[in-house]
Amino acid sequence: MKPLASAMTRLGTEKAFAVSHMANELLRTGQLDKVVSLAVGEPDFDTPMHIREAAIEGLKKGETHYSPTIGRRDAREIVADYVNKNRGINVDPDDIIITPGGKPIMAFAIQAIVDPGDEVILFNPGYPIYESMVDYLGAKKVWVNLNEENDFVFDIKELEAAITDKTKMIVLNSPQNPTGGVIDKKTMDKLVELVLKHDLYVLTDEIYWRIVYEGEFISPISYPGMLERTILLDGWSKTYAMTGWRLGYAVIANKDIRHYFDYLMTNYVSNTCMFAQIGAMAALTGPQDEAESMVKEFKERRDLIHAEINKIEGVSARLPKGAFYIMMNIKNFGIPAVEFGERMLKEQGVAGTAGTYFGSNGEGYIRFSYAASKEKIKDGMERVERFVKSL
Repeated sequence: MKPLASAMTRLGTEKAFAVSHMANELLRTGQLDKVVSLAVGEPDFDTPMHIREAAIEGLKKGETHYSPTIGRRDAREIVADYVNKNRGINVDPDDIIITPGGKPIMAFAIQAIVDPGDEVILFNPGYPIYESMVDYLGAKKVWVNLNEENDFVFDIKELEAAITDKTKMIVLNSPQNPTGGVIDKKTMDKLVELVLKHDLYVLTDEIYWRIVYEGEFISPISYPGMLERTILLDGWSKTYAMTGWRLGYAVIANKDIRHYFDYLMTNYVSNTCMFAQIGAMAALTGPQDEAESMVKEFKERRDLIHAEINKIEGVSARLPKGAFYIMMNIKNFGIPAVEFGERMLKEQGVAGTAGTYFGSNGEGYIRFSYAASKEKIKDGMERVERFVKSL
């Protein structure tokens, strides 16, 4: 048989799901009788009832047909109003594209802007799908490290040194997965200066923007001159515990980029689920108390897991400022992160994600998601302590 497409060999994946699969297999085969899963970044709350009821009512009314490719007009109007209020910008519904989750926005943004050979600046460690898409399209990755001593926020001098005449895009994620780092205003000010100076595009993944515990959230799209060169990614998954609904939205004021997004949506997915968009509208316009309660609970869980990790001799962790992830430093043991994570799972039934699954600069760390109950966190950290004592 003739060989398959070589581009497929350049696609990566999310290893957090592989860790969960390994945990499930250990349970299924009886090698473990319990697993404390702190690997996948999924809120353990249910979607608020008023959102579910809105979607159910849409189903009852027959909202089961194709929606416009870029999303329902009424939904895009609501999203535009929401974004304008919380980002301090002025976009209209035509600048909004509603997508089946956030990943299409990552793929389409890079595909619409980047040619083979162009350079894209990525941060290390970072969400692996950015790297996967850059590799798949034949562009060149340029890494800028996120270091623990700087609370996992990049050094602006290192970013500036990474920019060349081939640089076309910077991919931002703040609050960040996997580190929980949040870009401060001073750093964002300087980043925007570089973007404007070098005529770059920015993909800003802001899916965790409402989950910030200290400081303020800063979006590059809010700065003068940035609206036309920024693609903003946001959605409902994390804020409203709607991961399975597969709902995201892009804010794209640049008409040329938006034109290609429309075409990419048509070619890949046709449109986003009609009745799910009804639930999405209810999320943004309805009561926010449950969403706010989730953030409050995440903060309490963050404080708990941070304290519990730092009680364990030999490991440590910085206090994350946003999202629901924490990086446990395991460098004292000299064990590769993948090996450490696999042994921790097999020997003590704790599922965490090796930092190297998010990039080479994640070596020496295990990422835990604290989108889990306090009881699970306590149990998990007790198991981690037993494992560490056995090394």
